[in-house]
Amino acid sequence: MRPDDANVAGNVHGGTVLKMIEEAGAIISTRHCNSGTGEPCVAALARVERTDFLSPMCIGEVANVSAEITYTSKHSVEVQVNVMSENILTGAKKVTNKATLWYVPLSLKNVNKVVEVPPIQYARKEQEDEGRKRYEEQKLDRLETKQRNGDVIMPVINPEPHTVGYSQSSLIHLVGPSDCTLLGFVHGGVTMKLMDEVAGIVAARHCKTNIVTASVDAINFHEKIKKGSVITISGRMTFTSNKSMEIEVFVDADPFVDEPQERYRAVSAFFTYVSLSKEGKTLPVPQLLVRARLVRAQPRAAQASEHKCSALCCKQGRFQASCLLNTEYFTYLGFSCDALRALLSNKTSSSELFSRKT
Repeated sequence: MRPDDANVAGNVHGGTVLKMIEEAGAIISTRHCNSGTGEPCVAALARVERTDFLSPMCIGEVANVSAEITYTSKHSVEVQVNVMSENILTGAKKVTNKATLWYVPLSLKNVNKVVEVPPIQYARKEQEDEGRKRYEEQKLDRLETKQRNGDVIMPVINPEPHTVGYSQSSLIHLVGPSDCTLLGFVHGGVTMKLMDEVAGIVAARHCKTNIVTASVDAINFHEKIKKGSVITISGRMTFTSNKSMEIEVFVDADPFVDEPQERYRAVSAFFTYVSLSKEGKTLPVPQLLVRARLVRAQPRAAQASEHKCSALCCKQGRFQASCLLNTEYFTYLGFSCDALRALLSNKTSSSELFSRKT
């Protein structure tokens, strides 16, 4: 790992690691999909499952990325990727990342055609059954995510510190040949690296400290991005706990070259960051201030899920106190004020709260 792979504190960017993970997955899945007698194809990234950054990687360490195919359906491939870092001075090794990725093979002759995947041999029947279950779950989740992708980040004039508008950020990038696969579409790893950069800017603006990627929720690739497109990567803070921040990031594409068409949502994901001191210890995160105006502007995000109001206020079944104080919004969802007070006093769980709708 070199200095241009890391932040000012010497920690390798999460986006750099994600790009390496995607490259390894693309190589092994493309190799497998061309091992049969079918037409030549290139594997395209469709989804990355939740990825945890188990340990930081630093400048001067060597990254070792290994990939294995764990399941195949008729038209998709599941790849498990592990990342290890090695300190070449001491010989110490550690696991830094584990990720699961899904690929679909696209024909070299017709980029809109998905070809069939050669099956793999399983050591046990249970492995195939478990893989099929994971396949069905990710397919359903991708569909649900695509259905709620109507949000747009709007600029805020003179935002207050620690509000959503204060830290929200966008990056505009022209897709060039070096960003693309043989088919002329953007590498998934390139997109993820840009998304991590935007999420990192949002986190740094909110905390004003050194920040690192802690985890990435499922990244869904809804549409291909063609060479020559202009993409806008937008990020906003959606949740803060005492020591972590959740940031929503999505990518919109404007394919104005050759085939002009309307802007579309190409990728969406949630990133989690932590704030670190100069000594590498976790620091408290300033709490996110949510205003009623923003809440009313996001009704579809609130209705999307009872367990995770993605653009506003809940995380892993626990509600943020600053959002709970906005009883107007929760009355709109159908929650009683008594239930809110009980949750604020820790006398009730969030699952019980949802069962007490008025």
